[in-house]
Amino acid sequence: MDSISGGLVAGVLHRLHQEAETADAPLMQAFLNEGTSREEMISQAIAAESRDLNEVYQRFANNFLSVSPRFGRFLYMCARTCKAKRIVEFGSSMGISAIYMAAALRDMGGGRLIGTDLEPGKIERARANVAAAGLTDFVEFRLGDARETLSSGLGEIDMVMLDGAFTLYLPILKLLEPQLKPGALIVGENAFEEASGYIDYVRDPQNGYLSLSLPFDPGRGNELTIKSR
Repeated sequence: MDSISGGLVAGVLHRLHQEAETADAPLMQAFLNEGTSREEMISQAIAAESRDLNEVYQRFANNFLSVSPRFGRFLYMCARTCKAKRIVEFGSSMGISAIYMAAALRDMGGGRLIGTDLEPGKIERARANVAAAGLTDFVEFRLGDARETLSSGLGEIDMVMLDGAFTLYLPILKLLEPQLKPGALIVGENAFEEASGYIDYVRDPQNGYLSLSLPFDPGRGNELTIKSR
């Protein structure tokens, strides 16, 4: 059974990807017009997060900043591959990636996805989008700083999706480590080497991980990691 290729879930995802493209087009065009390089964009983002994390994400409150359809399908496949029952998502935004992963949970017979985001408006829209896809029973969204919202009530974790503030990837991973099952998958979207030391940490086998970069969406710093012990 694959609910992302047809039916209600597929229809909702198609609509949301179109909405995301429309909403984010001006932002992407602004970066192009400024002639900002990838390295400059990353450096600016890291500096801005370090100054005021809340202000940065309030500025993007109406932007989806979501995964691509191809990457969403990859998330669905990851969840199916590891037979996930408990998924944690850092940076849920409007809920597109949550729909892909929650669809996998339902297609396998059940489970729970716990997502979190700083922006109240995004959480509200994410809940509405998940409901439109008929997946409310499989998803819980928590509002606030992930260092607080993900500090308890998680249970054993089979899969993690990191797609929030770049500088918090490593702190969030370390926060979740005690709950990670051996073999758990960690997907880092926009996991840049310049931010937080996350890449160095997960690529060091002494820390208990196996990790490599993914070819999806070149330039976005996608990383797949497995908890090896």
